[in-house]
Amino acid sequence: MGSIIGEILPLALGVAISPIPIIAAILMLLSPKARGTSVGFLIGWVVGITVAVVVFTLLASIIPASDPDASKPIAGWIKIILGALLLLLAARQFRGRPTGDAEPALPKWMSAIDTMNVQRALVLGFLLSAVNPKNLLMAAGGGVAIGGAGASVGAEVIAIVVFIVIAASSVAVPVIAYLVAADRMAAPLQSLRGWLVHNNTTVMAILLLVIGVVMVGKGIGSF
Repeated sequence: MGSIIGEILPLALGVAISPIPIIAAILMLLSPKARGTSVGFLIGWVVGITVAVVVFTLLASIIPASDPDASKPIAGWIKIILGALLLLLAARQFRGRPTGDAEPALPKWMSAIDTMNVQRALVLGFLLSAVNPKNLLMAAGGGVAIGGAGASVGAEVIAIVVFIVIAASSVAVPVIAYLVAADRMAAPLQSLRGWLVHNNTTVMAILLLVIGVVMVGKGIGSF
């Protein structure tokens, strides 16, 4: 059980630290419909993470394992491929970083957040967690680590819950904090949003690089 948690921890943190969904959540918390849209976005975010990691856990669990070591080469190659894709995304993020005093480019859909309703916020949260390539690759890595470990169903469920809680925490914490103390959260949220906007690409490039290297290393270690 401990080895599974050790494998999924950096991947779950990678999903959690992804700046774009955090920025989206903050913008919703600063919008006229803050309470409804932020809660909808959080629900969609959690559901998306859950679907992605469960699907890949189930897929990984069907890797042939009649021999205890039979599944290791297959799982190893999957991890190497996922790690390589993360490294490619890291290179793309690094090349796309703003230079000098240039204002970082944000997704165009962020300009529509002020007019979003709860349903659209929920769909957006789901898409950013379950369909976004960066987060999908990390959820896939988590699912492969959980499903390929040959653990009991109970241990897999616990590992999935741990992954979801950690991965969802970066969106859940500001939303819950705002619901508890809205007046006191406005200024800190504005400050955090500004920092994330200007450091988004750098943070993601470093994050994807580190996790990609770890994934490739774990894949090589499976042989």
